[in-house]
Amino acid sequence: MSFSANTKNELSRTESERKCCKLAEIAGFIRMCGTIKLSGGGKINVKLLTENPAAARHFKRLIKDYFGINAKLIIAKASILKKGHFYELIIESEMNAEQILRETGILLVREGCNYISDGIFSDIIKTKCCKRAYLRGVFLGAGTISDPEKGYHLEIVCNSEVLSSDVRKLINSFGLKSKVVTRKKSFVVYLKEAEQIIDFLNILGAHGQLLDFENIRILKEMRNKTNRINNCDSANLDKTINASAKQLESIMLIEETRGIASLPDKLYETARLRMENPEASLIELAEMLDPPIGKSGINHRLKKIEEIAEKIRLMQNENIK
Repeated sequence: MSFSANTKNELSRTESERKCCKLAEIAGFIRMCGTIKLSGGGKINVKLLTENPAAARHFKRLIKDYFGINAKLIIAKASILKKGHFYELIIESEMNAEQILRETGILLVREGCNYISDGIFSDIIKTKCCKRAYLRGVFLGAGTISDPEKGYHLEIVCNSEVLSSDVRKLINSFGLKSKVVTRKKSFVVYLKEAEQIIDFLNILGAHGQLLDFENIRILKEMRNKTNRINNCDSANLDKTINASAKQLESIMLIEETRGIASLPDKLYETARLRMENPEASLIELAEMLDPPIGKSGINHRLKKIEEIAEKIRLMQNENIK
């Protein structure tokens, strides 16, 4: 399964607690992958199409939870040129379709006539939590992220220039620097820097994929650096890289769950230095401390950090059970 699919699967397990956030997430999803047809007599037809089964099930539940409406889920084979299936959610009742579109700010009225808005309805994203939820719906509907082993690229495909501009502004309201490029008849909002993509995954709430991305990125950087180092013992270097990656994974887990600031002072200082110097050996790391300590001392501290992370993993596994 691709990194992008795994990210969507994780986001589909994320449940918005506040009612306003549920509506914002639904609005983002419909805005990106909904097909809306207005016909004579005020008839309205809504279909939502996705290649991700977890996303389809997630929004079927979300629509039922928020609106009390049962969307019909249809599974269809993809075209001959594509593998897999498509998952289509259909709002069969015209009354239900109109209710959903009006409450999400997609169907508006101008001079007594219904029309579909091009951009994002501002009332739906008034709070920061609703902005996060809306972006989660947007990514689940039209987002992709490349495998970090191959490169750093995240994009969201929009069907109008107005929508792409609104999505870019919404992403950048969190301090990011997304850009827009035209591709055939689509407008693509994208991020290409690893740090920016990591921050965006955090905004969406994909913390598991964030950790995987960060670990892969760190390992790539370390491998790239080793290629520039001559006359080194490759076996010892691999051992250092693997140990550092394991330590960083433990530190990132603590940061995501409790924050490294919760650690005792000595462990906090050690964790901070390791995050800032992922390629450093134990001796180099020990010498960075003030006052410096020995190799065994720094190793003892890192072991303590790994023990704390292991306890967190055990607690998480117990909660899953």
